[in-house]
Amino acid sequence: MSSKPNVTDPACLANIRIVLCQTSHPGNIGATARAMKTMGLSDLYLVAPASFPDAHATVMATGAADLLQSAKVCATLEQALEGCALVIGLSARKRQLSHELLAAREAAQRAVSIAGNQKVALVFGTEMSGLSNAELDLCQLLAMIPANPEFSSLNLAAAVQVMCYEIRMASLDAGQHALAARTNPLATSDELEGFYQHLEEVLIQIGYYNPAQPKKLMQRVRRIYARANLEKEEVNILRGVLKLTQSPRIPGSKCGKKIAD
Repeated sequence: MSSKPNVTDPACLANIRIVLCQTSHPGNIGATARAMKTMGLSDLYLVAPASFPDAHATVMATGAADLLQSAKVCATLEQALEGCALVIGLSARKRQLSHELLAAREAAQRAVSIAGNQKVALVFGTEMSGLSNAELDLCQLLAMIPANPEFSSLNLAAAVQVMCYEIRMASLDAGQHALAARTNPLATSDELEGFYQHLEEVLIQIGYYNPAQPKKLMQRVRRIYARANLEKEEVNILRGVLKLTQSPRIPGSKCGKKIAD
């Protein structure tokens, strides 16, 4: 089924990144490429796929082989999320210590509101188990497709198709006037990861966090800051505080002299 386009694709679609984690079946990668192209998306990242490139992926792409050729293959999810200001994880179930949970349509609207001038990633887990807790830790939001509660399991490519459709509709509804550049850009995923690593170092240094008995502390801390939608400048401020926590200075001193032990 096809139709002639009657509108120009919104520019923000170029800032929407689809990330597939450890995909087992190459056919799902090809079907994902086709689902993306029908909705005007083109930025595909693959994290440790079981087989790629693969003839099955090309067959299932059906006209979207160009997206497979331009797809980026990464060893880790952290690499795939570099430069993204918002990361939305897709899940079929609620999680303990979960992030803010949005329905697919609301999540798409949130994504489009950021994608006017910054990259946004939608992250999909494996076909069998979805996103792991470690992968979910790298997301700021969690989205669910409101499927039949008695049979909520969607094929991976079908889930991508639903989200790409919602992204497209949200972008068309918003209009270009609603996608003006933010005065203060959000921190990117890699900047946030740098902050979390720095924070963990400080918490260990001051004796608040024991990595031998973590008790999900850092997961909880990540979720606190995920809800804050930290801007780049705010991350810089927080890291400045952490730096001086590690090496305190005499109050009011301009010479940077440390407080004596």
